[in-house]
Amino acid sequence: MIPPTDPRLVDAACAAVRGARRVTVLSGAGLSTDSGIPDFRGPNGVWTRDPAAERASTLSCYLAEPDVRRAAWRNRVRWFAREPRPNDGHRAIVALERRGVLRGVVTQNVDGLHQRAGNDPSLVHEVHGSILATRCWGCGERRPMTEALERVAAGDADPPCLACGGILKSDTILFGQSLDEEVMAAALAASEDCDVLLTVGSTLSVYPAANCVPRARAAGARVVIVNGEATEMDHLAEVVLVASLSAVLPAICAA
Repeated sequence: MIPPTDPRLVDAACAAVRGARRVTVLSGAGLSTDSGIPDFRGPNGVWTRDPAAERASTLSCYLAEPDVRRAAWRNRVRWFAREPRPNDGHRAIVALERRGVLRGVVTQNVDGLHQRAGNDPSLVHEVHGSILATRCWGCGERRPMTEALERVAAGDADPPCLACGGILKSDTILFGQSLDEEVMAAALAASEDCDVLLTVGSTLSVYPAANCVPRARAAGARVVIVNGEATEMDHLAEVVLVASLSAVLPAICAA
């Protein structure tokens, strides 16, 4: 359970963002939980409740085990059936862009909710990829996820690539898979070129995305951390706020 929010810390976070000309946001799974998307490592996280689900997030298992792929496709069907929508936390970050102070959004999320909320896609750096598209592991062809899901609904439990017959996966980064170097470079650049790094909904335990925090701090940025629990980098922050993101981000970003 999230403890009562200290209004003094909210005021401090507001003051930090209010005085910034360039704000970079680093978002994690906790930002999307109010949209009905469970996180991974939290008390009710996907991997906490079902450790076997982590196998579908490991590249070697996904490529080698048809059962893992079939289970992953069933989960994708269920994910899209929920029709997750942006919440007040996502919309608060859009408010930063409308104020003209948003340098960029570095997100560990793959749900596309920043863009759906209204952020300019060119400002959103999806370091772990996107579930909204598929990628063939063989030829690299990228197509909308909805096309593959239509094939699953028609009875193909593990749809192959239409171009080469190779293994299809969501265009997300699995354990054992290299990150897109250009996306990560843009993410680090946004972290080093800001007055405030506002991290929201991340335990800051997954690298290299978590490197954005020390890189921002080393470049002179003030670090504000808002999360539902303590993070591994609280010691680097000027303000640490343990709170419901949807409850406090609108005030912080509208400051």
